[in-house]
Amino acid sequence: MADDPPGWQGRRSARPDRFTTARPRLPDPGSPSRHHVRTPPMNLALWIVTGLLAAAYLLGGAFKVITPKEKIVASGHSARWAEDFSAGGVKTIGALEVLAAVGLILPAVLGNAPVLVPLAALGLVLMMTGAAITRMRRHEMTFLVVDLAYLALAAFVVWGRFGPESFTS
Repeated sequence: MADDPPGWQGRRSARPDRFTTARPRLPDPGSPSRHHVRTPPMNLALWIVTGLLAAAYLLGGAFKVITPKEKIVASGHSARWAEDFSAGGVKTIGALEVLAAVGLILPAVLGNAPVLVPLAALGLVLMMTGAAITRMRRHEMTFLVVDLAYLALAAFVVWGRFGPESFTS
C-alpha cells in the first residue's frame, strides 16, 4: 500500500493497526539490481558517439573562439574555409560549436531538459550541412568526407535520442 513504511512490503496483519514483517524480496536474477544497471548496446553507442562529438566540438569551437581568424586560416589546408567568413562569423561558428558540445552532455547528465540533447545534435546537423556546402563550393572534396562523417554521427544522435533511446520515454 502507498502508506506502508519502507521495508514492510505492503503486508498487513489481521489487525489493521499492525504490520507484519515480510521476507525481503530478492531481485529477479534476470532483472538489473540497483548495484548493477545493464545498459542496452544502443544507449551505450549513443553515449560514446555523443561524448566524442562533444569533445571534438568543444575543442574545435574553443579554438575558433580564442584564435584569430588569420591564425586559423594559416593552421592548415583544412581550415581554409575560414577565408570565406568574417572574423565575427568564425567566432560565432566557434561559439555555436561550444554551445552544442555543452548541450550534448549537460542536460542528460544533470537530468534537466534532456530533450536539449537531440536538439543540440540537430543544430550540429544543420551546421555540418552548411560546412558541407562550403566544402563543395570550395571544391575541397577530401575534407567534405570528414564533414559528412560528423554530420552522420550527429544525425545518429538525433535519431537515437528522439527515437529508440529517448530520455523522455
